[in-house]
Amino acid sequence: MTMKLAYWDIRGLAQPARLLLEYTGTKYEDKFYICGEAPDYDKSCWFDEKPTLGMDFPNLPYLEDGDRKIVQSNAIMRYIARKHNLWPTSPLLNQDKMKPGYLQMLPDVLKQFSDFLGDRKWFAGDKITFVDFIMYELLDQHRMFHPTCLDDFKNLKDLLDRFEALEKIAAYMKSDRFMKTPVNNKMAKWGNKKEK
Repeated sequence: MTMKLAYWDIRGLAQPARLLLEYTGTKYEDKFYICGEAPDYDKSCWFDEKPTLGMDFPNLPYLEDGDRKIVQSNAIMRYIARKHNLWPTSPLLNQDKMKPGYLQMLPDVLKQFSDFLGDRKWFAGDKITFVDFIMYELLDQHRMFHPTCLDDFKNLKDLLDRFEALEKIAAYMKSDRFMKTPVNNKMAKWGNKKEK
C-alpha cells in the first residue's frame, strides 16, 4: 500500500521523512499544499481541508498509512523508523541537549490538548474513559518534569485535580503501594531516582 506524506510544496519539516521513505524503499506519494503569493500568502488550501481530515489534532506534515494517520514530523519519523528497524538503541542519547527544544514546543502541544478538552469534564465527555488515565499520566509526568508547564492551561490542571480526587485513585495515591518515583528507568537522565 502506498503511503501519503502531506506538507507544503517545500522541503521544510517533511524533508527528513521524505529522505527516510526513500532510503527504506517505501512506496509513498507527496500531497502538496501550495501557499499563495504575496502579499496575502493564502493558505486556505490547507485550512479549508484541515477540519475534514478526521484527525483529532490535524497538523502538517501528516502521514497516511492505510487507515492510520500520523501528525507531527518527529512522530512521523519515529513511525517510519520503527517499521524499518531504524530506531536508536543507545541509552546514551543526550537528553540535556534535547530539553530546551522540547520545552519550546511543549506549550503548542499542551494547547492542542487544552483546546480539545475544552470545558468537558473528561477527554471523551462527561464519563471517564481509559483515555483520561493515559492523559493523566502524560500530563502529570510533564508537570513533574517542568512544574510550570500547565500554568497557562487551567482546564488541564483541573483535570489532574479531578482525577486525583477520585475516591479510589486518592486512596491509592495515599497508600504505600503508590509509586511517585522513579518515573523512568536507570539509563534515563530524568526521573530515574526514587524520592525519599
